[in-house]
Amino acid sequence: MKLSRKLMMLLAALLSFSLVAAACGDDDDDTAASSSSDYLGDGSLGTVTVESGAQVQIRSLNAISGDVAFLGVPNQRGIEAAVSDFGDIKGFEVTSGEGLDDLCSAEGGQAAAQQIVADEQVVGVIGTSCSGAATAAAPLISDAGLVMISGSNTSPALTSDLAGTAGESYRAGYYRTAHNDLYQGAAMAAFVYNDLGLTTAAAIHDGDPYTQGLAQAFVDAFEALGGTVTGFTGVSKEDTDMVPVLTEVAADSPEALFFPIFQPAGDFIADQAPGVAGLESTQLLAADGLLVDGFMALPQSEGIYFSGPDVRFGTNTNESTGKTAEEVLAEYEAAHGEAPSAAFWGHSYDAAAMLLDAIDAASYVDGDGHLVIDRAGVREALNGVSGYSGLIGTISCDDFGDCGSQKITVIEHADSGDIEASKQAVVFEYAP
Repeated sequence: MKLSRKLMMLLAALLSFSLVAAACGDDDDDTAASSSSDYLGDGSLGTVTVESGAQVQIRSLNAISGDVAFLGVPNQRGIEAAVSDFGDIKGFEVTSGEGLDDLCSAEGGQAAAQQIVADEQVVGVIGTSCSGAATAAAPLISDAGLVMISGSNTSPALTSDLAGTAGESYRAGYYRTAHNDLYQGAAMAAFVYNDLGLTTAAAIHDGDPYTQGLAQAFVDAFEALGGTVTGFTGVSKEDTDMVPVLTEVAADSPEALFFPIFQPAGDFIADQAPGVAGLESTQLLAADGLLVDGFMALPQSEGIYFSGPDVRFGTNTNESTGKTAEEVLAEYEAAHGEAPSAAFWGHSYDAAAMLLDAIDAASYVDGDGHLVIDRAGVREALNGVSGYSGLIGTISCDDFGDCGSQKITVIEHADSGDIEASKQAVVFEYAP
């Protein structure tokens, strides 16, 4: 993966020429054996054979319906763009098929993963959108010998504690280009304690691996800085009356309230909190789950600080496709008539390009003209990713699949009528 795609293609062409020359006087079996020895993989997870004229199969698994479609749809579109920009693998077309829906839930992730592993032609998956869906999907994907790369999962449970211990939901073959929320929690805590000068804070989650993990990361980091956590509690995703929980939180009058949850629950907290005694002057804080157009367009979202991935991609270039972030974004807007509604479109684009690069590195054309893909080789390629140039920046994968650039920003949302201006209003940046 350290080689550029163009250089890898040149080497492949030279190899193919050598194989043709060597094949004179040899049989097809000898040719296949010679070619396969020059690609990654040991066959331990099996192989996928793509017949001549058929397509290489990968899948997009994201939340594309329901309340969290604003997150999954840009992810899926980013994947589709990367597949188109990448082109063929050794003369074989690639398809991501019809997008599958993780429903941002464990049930949705499991059902979709079962459908994926039932198709033995599928080599890898880009997804899920939500960490809760990944906890159910990853075991099935892993056990089938496939890989899954997420552009927006951020729960530490899916990778590691960043200190060498695997998370409770980590599975071999799982990777992500999104950040680990231990970084996002540390970033928001540093901003609140050091920049805002607030020393007391509370946090609300909804029990999801993402929301609970990020809320916990925030309170741990805030306490480590010397802050006092006055409350840590949960709501249900279906709750509409947040006053009882907010009243409980308000009992200790926290200076800040961090609620890294999704819509629609986030809508009700933002709307009802200012009217609860003890929270009138409390600074509201949210995260990337609400850093979306649908929430930021609400009047009650004004004045909230949001943490999330640094999306100032500029002219960053994906080394596998040669496209810059500016080009991909312009083509996205031209194709869909709108800007991405959430932040992880670029992460998903990079994830797809990385998967296709890995498949290229772990495959060969056999003597019958079929493409043979070694599943263990795909994992080997991804495990070796280091210094990869992506739209989101430089990508390197650690031993537990954390590959993202890990850059976090905090923005100040001042005007619900000018969302794009708020997205650029960076007041704090964090790069571990």
